[in-house]
Amino acid sequence: MTDTPDPKPELRNEPANMQWGGRFAAGPSAIMQEINASIGFDRKMWRQDIRGSLAHAAMLAKIGLISGEDEDAIQRGLEAIAAEIEAGRFPFDEALEDIHMNIEARLTERIGEAGKRLHTARSRNDQVATDFRLWVRDAIDGLSAQLTDVMRALAERAATFAADPMPGFTHLQTAQPVTLGHHLLAYVEMLDRDRGRLADCRKRLNVSPLGSAALAGTSFPIDRHATAAALGFDRPSSNSLDAVSDRDFALEFLSAAAISAMHLSRFAEEIIIWCSAPYRFIRLSDAFTTGSSIMPQKRNPDAAELVRAKTGRINGSLVGLLTVMKGLPLAYAKDMQEDKEPVFDAAEAWTLSLAATAGMVRDMTPVIARLREFAGSGFSTATDLADWLVRVLRVPFRVAHHVTGRLVAMAEAKGVDLSDLSLAEMQSVEPGITMDIFSVLTVEASVASRTSHGGTAPANVAREAARWLEQLP
Repeated sequence: MTDTPDPKPELRNEPANMQWGGRFAAGPSAIMQEINASIGFDRKMWRQDIRGSLAHAAMLAKIGLISGEDEDAIQRGLEAIAAEIEAGRFPFDEALEDIHMNIEARLTERIGEAGKRLHTARSRNDQVATDFRLWVRDAIDGLSAQLTDVMRALAERAATFAADPMPGFTHLQTAQPVTLGHHLLAYVEMLDRDRGRLADCRKRLNVSPLGSAALAGTSFPIDRHATAAALGFDRPSSNSLDAVSDRDFALEFLSAAAISAMHLSRFAEEIIIWCSAPYRFIRLSDAFTTGSSIMPQKRNPDAAELVRAKTGRINGSLVGLLTVMKGLPLAYAKDMQEDKEPVFDAAEAWTLSLAATAGMVRDMTPVIARLREFAGSGFSTATDLADWLVRVLRVPFRVAHHVTGRLVAMAEAKGVDLSDLSLAEMQSVEPGITMDIFSVLTVEASVASRTSHGGTAPANVAREAARWLEQLP
């Protein structure tokens, strides 16, 4: 006689999770365990969990809720656990659900009863909220340093190419000449705003939820200011309900990530265009390009393309977490377990994108002659001609605009540039034009004339690049 197969093996009862105590007689089904467990991703927060537990234990000992001997045992146990995790020897257990219970169970296994006292006056709700804030804060510090590195790379190249003309575009059509240095410094400005958003996010998140317990605070006489200070927070949170349910800091982090990724994507798109055969403005080495499996001549800017693509992942993380949070009543709900993966994923994608961008900036070789050639294309000095008419002949700008338009049409019909028209041809449209007009129709004269604050004049660009390089750590 053979055994009858279990028709629903996924519903077979498992041994109870002893961390929950005696409330539940039967353990979770396999499906419930799978959907409920977060250890597969929240183990990233093990350092922050140990830091929070060490601060909590020190506070409990200081106010007399645990003994000094228990605090010493907890500290030694947590340090040993940190060493185990660092060495890859920690026995992570999905049945224990998350990093917090995994560490607590291992601590109790190592030091006995003292480990069971650690969770006095706290809940997983405030523990998770604290660990997550610490993790995001650490990520902000690392990403801010990376943003600074990309800015430095851009400013260094801007200083080198402060006087080298290139076409400035609007609508991806040649508009006016600028310098390559000026163009690169535009991205320094963008990334500096990204750093500012991260700094603002860090300031707002730097409030400690620890001690808020499940949602209502605790009856134990804890010192929340002490744990906040020990963990580098500015202060403890003022409302326990908000403290355990707030994920604004994660959303703000993702918002900053999405905006910065957009900036990186715009630069990546320009690199892709600049590398293409019709432009050939820059060259990237083999370090940041790949070949084709069938076309041996190809050099594909895959690093830039992947930076551009990762923007979609980061945007998706922001939208995903906004959607998770939009309908949650106070205080904590298990939905909020879905907060970490999008943040972890976005931080990783952003980190990689910044590293690739810094590498491409330092790797790219501008083709100066090609940039100079295109800088003068498409009648790019037409505005300089109009400005000359206003400045020298004192004609209203709208009249100057009309005259310049007629001269552009004339040059276009002849298949020449504005500077190739004769003085007589120009005077047939505006008799007051003199030979001096030709002094403003070169690319070099055009960029040199843009001396207004923030303009592309080489002296401006060199000064701005030097200012950034002096300011950046």
